[in-house]
Amino acid sequence: PPFTTALLAGGLAGTTVDLSLFPLDTLKTRLQSRAGFFPSGGFSGIYRGVGSAIVGSAPGAAFFFCTYEGTKSLLARRTTTSTDATATKTAAIHHMLAASLGEVAACAVRVPTEVVKQRAQAGQHAGSSLQALKSILAHRAHAGLLGVWRELYRGWGITVMREVPFTIIQFPLWERLKAWGRERRARRRLLGTDDRATNRAGDTEDETLDVGAVESALYGSLSGAVAAAVTTPLDVLKTRVMLAEKKVNVGTVIRTIWREEGYRAFFAGVVPRVTWISIGGAIFLGSYQFTVNAL
Repeated sequence: PPFTTALLAGGLAGTTVDLSLFPLDTLKTRLQSRAGFFPSGGFSGIYRGVGSAIVGSAPGAAFFFCTYEGTKSLLARRTTTSTDATATKTAAIHHMLAASLGEVAACAVRVPTEVVKQRAQAGQHAGSSLQALKSILAHRAHAGLLGVWRELYRGWGITVMREVPFTIIQFPLWERLKAWGRERRARRRLLGTDDRATNRAGDTEDETLDVGAVESALYGSLSGAVAAAVTTPLDVLKTRVMLAEKKVNVGTVIRTIWREEGYRAFFAGVVPRVTWISIGGAIFLGSYQFTVNAL
C-alpha cells in the first residue's frame, strides 16, 4: 500500500486494538509484576494508564506499518528470483527484516508510553498516567534532561529484544497465510468455483485486492498466538525492568527471577498474553487490512 494508506490504516488499527483490549493488558501486567497480582491492583481499576495508551497507540502503529510496507517494497524492487521455492524463502526474509525495522521505529514512541502505562497499571503513582509521567519528569531536578530521557526509555533494549523476535515470527507467518489464501482463491477461480463478486469477508473482490478483512483477521490471530507464547519470557523481563524502582540490569533480573521464583515465573501471564494478542492480532491486522482494502 502507498505511504498515506499505511499511515492511516496503521494508526487506526493501533488505536482500535489497544483500547479494545486494554483490560487484558492490565491483568497481564499485574500478573507479571514482582509485587504480585492483588498488591498491584487485582481486578480493580483495569483502565488505569489508558491515557498513555491513547496518546501512543496511533503514532506507534503508524510508524511500524510505514516502515514495514516501505521496506518490503524497497526490497521487492531490488530482488529477482528464479523459482517459486526461492521466491517464498526470499519473501520470508524480506518480511522478517521489514518487521524488525518497523518495530525499532515503533519503539521510539511505544517505549515511553509503555513505561508510563505499566506504572499506572501496576498501581504506582496513584494509578494515574499523568502522575506517572510527572514522577518521571521530576528526575530533571537531580538528573537533568538526560536522566528524564533514560527514565522514559527504560527498558528500551529488552522491549526491542521482545518485539523483534515476536514480529519475526508473527509477520512472516501472517504474510505466508495470506499468500496461501490468495493461492487458494486463484485455484478456485481457475476451476470456476469462485466468482469475482464478493468473498466471505464482505470485501469486493478483484485482482487488485489482497485477502479480505475477516480472512486477514483469522491469520493475524493465529500468527499472533504463536508468537505471543514463544516470546512470553521476554515480555516478563520487559515488565520487571519497567516496573523496577530504579534502573536494573536485565541479567540481574533474570538471575533474581530464577533464584527466587523459579522458571515458571518466566511464563507468568502467558494465558492472558496469548489470549490478548490472539484477539488483538485479529483486530489489529483485520482492521488494518479492512482500511487498506477500503482505501
